[in-house]
Amino acid sequence: MATTVQEATEKPVIEMPGADDLDLTTPIPPAAVVPLEEINLANGRLFSEDRCWEYFDRLRAEDPVHLNDTDFTGRYWSLTRYDDIKAVDMDDARFSSASGFVLGPRTDARLPEDNLSALNLPMFIGMDDPEHGAQRRTVSPIVGPSSLLRMEPVIRERAQDILDNLPVGEEFNWVEKVSIELTTRMLATLFDFPYEERGKLTWWSDVATAQPGLGIIDSEEQRAEIMMEAVGYFANLWEERKKNPGHDLISMLVHGESTKHMNVFEHLGNLLLLIVGGNDTTRNSMSGGVLALNRFPAEYDKLRADTSVIPNMVAEIIRWQTPLAHMRRTANEDCVLRGKQIRAGEQVVMWYAAGNRDPEVFERPNDLIIDRKNARQHLSFGFGVHRCMGNRLAEMQLRIIWEEIMNRFRFVEVVGQPERPISSFVRGYTKLPVVVHPKQTGRKPG
Repeated sequence: MATTVQEATEKPVIEMPGADDLDLTTPIPPAAVVPLEEINLANGRLFSEDRCWEYFDRLRAEDPVHLNDTDFTGRYWSLTRYDDIKAVDMDDARFSSASGFVLGPRTDARLPEDNLSALNLPMFIGMDDPEHGAQRRTVSPIVGPSSLLRMEPVIRERAQDILDNLPVGEEFNWVEKVSIELTTRMLATLFDFPYEERGKLTWWSDVATAQPGLGIIDSEEQRAEIMMEAVGYFANLWEERKKNPGHDLISMLVHGESTKHMNVFEHLGNLLLLIVGGNDTTRNSMSGGVLALNRFPAEYDKLRADTSVIPNMVAEIIRWQTPLAHMRRTANEDCVLRGKQIRAGEQVVMWYAAGNRDPEVFERPNDLIIDRKNARQHLSFGFGVHRCMGNRLAEMQLRIIWEEIMNRFRFVEVVGQPERPISSFVRGYTKLPVVVHPKQTGRKPG
C-alpha cells in the first residue's frame, strides 16, 4: 500500500525494484532524511528520476561499504568509493563473477527457460577463469585492431546516412532516430545479421533486460516466449554458419574450440551479452553526450572552438553517463573492507556510477568537462579480467558520430525532459527530444 508524502518524510520507504507492490507514485524522499540503514540503491526509480547522486554522495561520505539484506536482492554490500570499486574489480581471486554479475538472486542456470533474462543465462561475463578467458578469447578478434580498421569506414558511412536524413528544424526523439539506429546497424554488422531485420537485435536486448510490468514486457512468461523466438532465430543462423562461416561473432562462437560444444542456451547467453554490451554502452552514451553538452553550454562552445578534443570528450561522456550503473561480484572467502566483515558467499556491488563521481578522484565530478585530464580513468569499462571487451569499438563509434555531428550541426538542442528506464543496472534513455540546427542557420544555446 502506498504511503502519503507526509509518512514518507517521517519514515521514508524505498520500494524495491521488482516487488509486486512497486509504487511509482510515492515521492522519493531526500537522501538526507532517510535513516542510513534504510538507504537501498537497488531501487530503479533512483536512476529513472536521476536522484541516485545524492544517495551516492551520502553513502560515500558516511558508509562507503553499505549493507542491505532484502527478500528480493538477498544480502549485499554497496561500494561507492572509486578506490574500493577498482580494488574489488581487479581482485578476481577473492571476488567471483560465477554466481552472477548483477544485483539480485540468480535462478538455477541449468534451467534458464524458467527466467530467460539476458542477465540470468550462462555467459562468459558470469564466469571465472579459465572458462571466462577461453570463451572471451574466442570472440575478442572481432574488436581487435585490424577489425576496427575495417569497420571504421562502415560506421562513418552509416553515421553520415543517419545524420543526413534527420528532420532539420523539427522536434524528434534522438534516442530513436540516432542512438538506437546507429548501434543497431553496427550490431547487424558484427553478427552478419540480416540487415532488414536488424531491429530484432535491439528488441531482444530490451526484452531480455526489462523489468516486467514497466512498459516493455508484462511478465516473465512473456519474456520467455520472446526469448524462445530468439533461440529459434539464432539456431538457424548457427546451422548456416557451420556450413558457411564468416568473420562475424556467430561464426566465431560456432567454430571456437571453447564455444562450439555449448548448448543452445549458452550460445544465446553469450550472444545476448554481446548484444546488450554493444547496445547499451554506446547507445546511452550517444544520448547522454547530447544531454550533457546542453546542460554545460560552455563545454559545447569549447567543442565548437576545437573539435580535436572529441576523443577525450568521448571518455568524459562515458564517465559522466556511466551506461551501466553497477556490476556485482560474490566474495569467495571471508574478507574485510573498510572495517566491514564480508562473509564468503555474500554479494559485493561495485557502483560504477558512484565511483565515477567520486570527488577524491574527479574534480567537480558532477560537471561535464570535455578536456578533463583524467577522464580516461573512469570506471565505466571496468578493470581486470572482465574489462569491457568492446571498449575501443564503443569509443570509435562515439568519436565518429560526434565528428559527423560537428560537420553538420552547430547545435543539437534538447527541447524537453529526458525519459529513462526504471533500472538500477542500465543507466539509459528512452526519449530525448531534440531539434538540430545546421551550421549555417544555427544559434548558440541560451
